[in-house]
Amino acid sequence: MPITKEKKVTILTQFAGKETNTGSIQGQIALLTERIAQISAHLQVNKKDHSTQRGLMQLVGKRKRLLAYLQKTNLTGYRALIEKLGLRK
Repeated sequence: MPITKEKKVTILTQFAGKETNTGSIQGQIALLTERIAQISAHLQVNKKDHSTQRGLMQLVGKRKRLLAYLQKTNLTGYRALIEKLGLRK
């Protein structure tokens, strides 16, 4: 269920610039988006898994706060990121 190391490296190089830049906002948001997608797929199968549903809501809230921060500090980066990730259609 967790993100594999290879998948994490590819996500970070694609969104954060390089694989060691784990603290960048874009990289964190991309990793959270990947985890949210995995957990959502899990919840499609296991509808009564309420503890995982709570964890999903926490991840969505964290991603929302990071996106709000990115929007305030770097509007062009924010727009590019949501375009790449396919958020806010």
